[in-house]
Amino acid sequence: MLAQLLPRGAGFLSKFGDKSRNRILVVGGRKEVACVSNSQLQSGTSTGVPVTALSCYNQKFPMADIHPFRALRYDLQRVSADQVVTQPYDKITPAMQERYYTASPYNLVRIILGKREPEDAANNVYTRAAGFARQWRSEGILQHDASPSIYAYSQAFTAPSGAKFERRGFIALGRVEDYSAKVVYRHEQTLSKPKADRLDLLRATRAHYEQLFLLYEDSGEIDFLLTPKPGAKPTIDVADEYGVAHRVWQISDPAVIASVQHKMRDKKLVIADGHHRYETALNYRNECRAVAGAPPNPQAPYEFVMMTLVNMTDLGLLVLPTHRVVHSLTSFSVDDFQNASRAFFEVEDVDPAALDAAKATALLADRGRAGTALLAVTANRALLLHSPKAAGSQFLTSLSSRQRALDVVQLHKVLLEGVLKLSEESIRNQQNLSYLRDASEALDQVRKGAANIAFLMNACPVPEVRDVAFAGEVMPQKSTDFYPKLLSGLTAYALD
Repeated sequence: MLAQLLPRGAGFLSKFGDKSRNRILVVGGRKEVACVSNSQLQSGTSTGVPVTALSCYNQKFPMADIHPFRALRYDLQRVSADQVVTQPYDKITPAMQERYYTASPYNLVRIILGKREPEDAANNVYTRAAGFARQWRSEGILQHDASPSIYAYSQAFTAPSGAKFERRGFIALGRVEDYSAKVVYRHEQTLSKPKADRLDLLRATRAHYEQLFLLYEDSGEIDFLLTPKPGAKPTIDVADEYGVAHRVWQISDPAVIASVQHKMRDKKLVIADGHHRYETALNYRNECRAVAGAPPNPQAPYEFVMMTLVNMTDLGLLVLPTHRVVHSLTSFSVDDFQNASRAFFEVEDVDPAALDAAKATALLADRGRAGTALLAVTANRALLLHSPKAAGSQFLTSLSSRQRALDVVQLHKVLLEGVLKLSEESIRNQQNLSYLRDASEALDQVRKGAANIAFLMNACPVPEVRDVAFAGEVMPQKSTDFYPKLLSGLTAYALD
């Protein structure tokens, strides 16, 4: 219906300054939502159906406000995609940074995570990032797409288990919403230092170069709309260093875009990855609003951020566990830990000589079917902790029943804080704690004496993440590890 009424409804986004607004259209007595310009409203429609415009910005009902955009993209006639794309900035190790620098003078790492220099002052990592961005745009290395578009995005990958998956989603702009609006929901706490870093970068470059990863839920209608036709050649086709095949198809058809917007209008969005960058976008929006003065312009570029949106029911939506490794404790005794833990869990000894990563994963998966299951491993001991006891509730008094049921909460509150006496602040600052995806690496750390104790755990299921987020609650840091990561450098959103 919307596509028939407003065949050019998405076109206004080629320029954010054309005084367009979101509207509720009362069409033949029914309400529809679309993005239309004032001129379209004045001219009416060609169908003969009366159309009345009502402002829908900041309506009381929640609405995911999704828009196409003219993505800033690498000219793949000038550069090779595999030489310029990167993993997300917070996953880039010093070795990876060096490799990216070597790969190409146009590698995105120079913008999203440039090298710091000893003499940095007025000229620094942020000003250099802005300089690279200007230079690459002036040289035509980065170019805007001609038409406002959304971008179907597929990731084909092999999981650590060896199983093969494909995860599908789409890249678009989403309105930056306060959490109180109950449109976008978080599930993890954020730290001030990473947000300050990303805000300085955004101020300098005035562009979002990395996608936020958000989840929505439907029965597959949106994926169906965006499924490429058989034989359709992707706009971008690149494999990353982990063997993940990333494919992007540009979709500029206004009818398809309007249908996607329509189907997304009543969705709630959960941040999967990118909490720090989302809150950075919020802070930047508020800064820009303060400069612009009241009332806010709902179509200003800073009111939006680039998102990849994936259906929660997608079979390729894989969450991996993030294991905890505790190190540098001045006095640690595994016997004392075991005796103290018995007050809060059933504790079973496991043969450490027979325990490798595969067996640990299988044991956790088996025992986890009945509830909480954690493996605590030291240099020469292994303990399975399960069936939390009532005594542990003393550490959980401020938490809801849904949070108390989470393995990661039991680990952090009962074992790390309650038994090992690590403070919330020390955990937040990772003073005695590190996070590892690879169970074999965690086992290696304790067995070679580099850590006191490692805690292996099961992944947190997506429905539990959703329920915590929708309840307005948050989980401990590193509670989820969505795999694979979204690739940086496929698209960018420039604010000017």
